[in-house]
Amino acid sequence: MNLRHLRCFIAVAEELHFGRAARRLHIEQSPLSRTIRQMEADLGVPLLNRLPRSVRLTPAGQVFLEEARRVLLAFEQAQTKARAAANQRNTLRIALLIRPQ
Repeated sequence: MNLRHLRCFIAVAEELHFGRAARRLHIEQSPLSRTIRQMEADLGVPLLNRLPRSVRLTPAGQVFLEEARRVLLAFEQAQTKARAAANQRNTLRIALLIRPQ
C-alpha cells in the first residue's frame, strides 16, 4: 500500500461514488475499483459497502479514512519541514540582547 492508494481511498470515501472519485483523481473508474479491492484484500476487511448507485463506508472504512487522512497530513508536514530545513542551511541568524542600565 502506498500514498497513491490512500489518496484513491480518500477520494472514494469523500465522494461516496466511484465515478466521481475517478473523475476527481483524473483516472478511469476500473483501475480505481481494482485499487480499492486490492486495499481491502491487503487489509483483510471491507472498507466500503457497494450499493447499486452509491457507496457507503463500513465501520472499518470510517476508521481507515480518519487514519489515511492523518497519514497524508503527516507526510505533507514532513515534506514542508524538510524543505524548510534545506532552506535554513544558508541562513545566518544573529540575535542581540540589550539590557537597559
